[in-house]
Amino acid sequence: MGTLTDVNSAPLGFLDSGVGGLTVVHAVRELLPAENILYLGDTARLPYASKSPEIIRQFADEDVRFLIAHGVKMIVVTCNTAAAHALPRLLAQYRVPILGVIEPGVAAALADPKAERIGIIATRGTIGSHAYQHALAQRRTGLVIWGQAAPLLVPLIEENWLEHPATRQVLQSYLDPLLDKGIDTLLLACMHYPLLVPMLKELLPPDVRLVDSATTCAEHLQRELTRLRLLAPVAQAGKLELYLTDLSASFLQLARQFLKQSPGRIRRAVLGGKSSPTARAAESCCLPACG
Repeated sequence: MGTLTDVNSAPLGFLDSGVGGLTVVHAVRELLPAENILYLGDTARLPYASKSPEIIRQFADEDVRFLIAHGVKMIVVTCNTAAAHALPRLLAQYRVPILGVIEPGVAAALADPKAERIGIIATRGTIGSHAYQHALAQRRTGLVIWGQAAPLLVPLIEENWLEHPATRQVLQSYLDPLLDKGIDTLLLACMHYPLLVPMLKELLPPDVRLVDSATTCAEHLQRELTRLRLLAPVAQAGKLELYLTDLSASFLQLARQFLKQSPGRIRRAVLGGKSSPTARAAESCCLPACG
């Protein structure tokens, strides 16, 4: 077993069905620049939301095994679908600390004791899972909660139409039913949506509080690392390793967009099958750094 310093310097593992979770990685790197990060995006099998719960749990388990093979000290499940369907089983099965994105978002939404009427925007799969609605209702009685599926936002974001009039129009159409209900809090329950925060701030009334899922997840992670005494040495310069299961060139551009910087070299990950963890960890790099 390594020393305490070795453990603290070990990477944080992030898993996602694609590259949307890189918005969380960006927030973590801003907040915790000393942390080493290993990110796994299962881009060959996205979206998880279209799969059955049992298959989602299988995929998440393979993702976690890959990260553990790389010696991560903690795992963050940034995929809302995987967190909703697989997190309880993962927590029961593995000793490494594992966090999901749902509880930090819920806790942040309820941080204001005056929050009573909460709107949620997310993908159709996340809204349909009722994971956020259930978690909110468990934490505080008397809440009025509305979920709004927003299926067009992810493709618009991935087109980098962050300031496009079409995006503004679509976003307003999703917000209007929630605003008509008189929400006092809007919870962003998709890891793509933090990129729309500037536009959301323009469209939302000033009395509606906006909860950014990426920032809240990063802050929750910092608290957990502090509690478990797993923070990296402050003198350390954190590094990022990025693995994807499909190396389509479009993912390189998306990774740069979500990280707000070059992702560097991206390696291919092979999950499941008969190959050993060691073989999977040694997959060669297939995409160069983005200039």
